[in-house]
Amino acid sequence: MANLKEIRNRIASVSSTMQITSAMKMVSAAKLKKAQDAITAMRPYANKLTELLQSLSATLDADSGSKFSTQREIKKVLIVVITSNRGLAGAFNSNIIKEVNRLTSKTYANQEVSYLAIGKKGNDAFKKTNRVIANESAIYDDLTFDNVAEIAELLMAKFVAGQFDKIEIVYNKFKNAATQEVMVEQFLPIVPVKSESNVNLDYIFEPSKIEIVEQLIPKSLKTQLFKGVRDSFASEHGARMTAMHKATDNATELRDQLKLTYNKARQAAITNEILEIVGGAEALNN
Repeated sequence: MANLKEIRNRIASVSSTMQITSAMKMVSAAKLKKAQDAITAMRPYANKLTELLQSLSATLDADSGSKFSTQREIKKVLIVVITSNRGLAGAFNSNIIKEVNRLTSKTYANQEVSYLAIGKKGNDAFKKTNRVIANESAIYDDLTFDNVAEIAELLMAKFVAGQFDKIEIVYNKFKNAATQEVMVEQFLPIVPVKSESNVNLDYIFEPSKIEIVEQLIPKSLKTQLFKGVRDSFASEHGARMTAMHKATDNATELRDQLKLTYNKARQAAITNEILEIVGGAEALNN
């Protein structure tokens, strides 16, 4: 059994760790509320805009000038890896990295795959492959639509220039504080909605179709990327809050066990001292 000083040091260490995890939990809980409100308010708008875009794409023909819906033979693929800048969030980052590795090794095994990292953890995971074309981790220092739009414009420019034939986004979709779902969304080219018999795709365009395409598609793509980053941001705080809550509970349980061990060891030491005193007194009497 460890001596009393070692047990006291371990109790102090565990208590200190428990204070840190508890503080991190409260910080993430405070940030989560704001992030959750932002993504909840944005999601209906983003989904409706995407629906309009897909419906519009279904009416386009080859002469409509839609450079973002051009279907090419897939040779070069770009995966936008959206992670966080910090760890201690459970499996939040590792789930994204696993999914990206699966896409690279299976889905796009015969294609040339490159990465654009949004988040330091994603960049750290793939920078050794020498296929990370950009690291946009600084976006979390000032997470605004305009800053994310610049990244979306970069992606659109690379697709139009023919540097990549397909661009996909991998991120964590926020469901609640304890649940995040890994999402893989095609960013470019635009996926037209499948025509169904009960769907009316006969539209009257005002202004012209080309003007709508030139304005709606870039805006929709920027909104789609911003939604993914916002979803990931809210998911990060939810995952960290849950992970730190579990860590605090585990630390509390370990501290209680150590205190029990300490009390038993202390009681045993006191009992031994009493026995020695009694034994010494008996020896003197004899």
